[in-house]
Amino acid sequence: MTQKIEAIWNDRTLLAEEDSLNSIREVIDLLDRGELRVATPPTDESGSWTVNEWVKKAILLYFVSQKMQAEEVGIFTFNDKIPLKTNFATANVRAVPPAVARYGSFQAPGVILMPSYVNIGAYVDERTMVDTWATVGSCAQIGKDVHLSGGVGIGGVLEPPQAAPVIIEDGAFIGSRCIVVEGAHIGKRAVLGAGVTITGSSKIIDVTGNEPVEYKGYVPANSVVIPGSYAKKFPAGDYHVPCAIIIGQRKASTDLKTSLNDALRENNISV
Repeated sequence: MTQKIEAIWNDRTLLAEEDSLNSIREVIDLLDRGELRVATPPTDESGSWTVNEWVKKAILLYFVSQKMQAEEVGIFTFNDKIPLKTNFATANVRAVPPAVARYGSFQAPGVILMPSYVNIGAYVDERTMVDTWATVGSCAQIGKDVHLSGGVGIGGVLEPPQAAPVIIEDGAFIGSRCIVVEGAHIGKRAVLGAGVTITGSSKIIDVTGNEPVEYKGYVPANSVVIPGSYAKKFPAGDYHVPCAIIIGQRKASTDLKTSLNDALRENNISV
């Protein structure tokens, strides 16, 4: 399958052949069922995520090869190249109107979609909640038992195909109105306080020790993070620019089933 997609990617005239279109559709169908992922998690704690570049190419080819079609869902009318998912009951996924998930995205059993949006290529694992007006961008990888709070923006990363998607690992809590984009990676059980912005180039500064420790686009596991700023020199003078600050560690005693704000309160941060 990989070789077929790569061949079509390199020679777009192959899109005129039904066999090529069927190969592309098969990849999207595998994504929709969760049998294939844009990025594969490591098999052990010391490993790293693997980006399946050819799968992202298949998604881009799917956009090119699909035709616009009108679709009516109750009182709503859509006109798009990609249909919506319709198998929530079979998949044991709760979808609260008007939650929208595109075909080619995957939601594992126990996922709750409040009125929200999940784009093609995204993978949302078991028991995760996508809260009201949260968006999960194309190809984003969301772990188990994650809470994406109200208005969270998880960015999509489709191009270039080799670019890593946004990754939110198991047990993370992403606070209200947070923005996580450009392939940023949030470690297991990390807690982002309301309004934190993490991009691929964001400074994330751990201030819990005697000296600051700086990360870029990556929040380590169990970190408790709040919005911050640091002084930066410009030709016109010194100004403060945004960053994220690690102010503590999520304690082992934190019960994931209690209030999701407990980890912030333990660090005397208002929420």
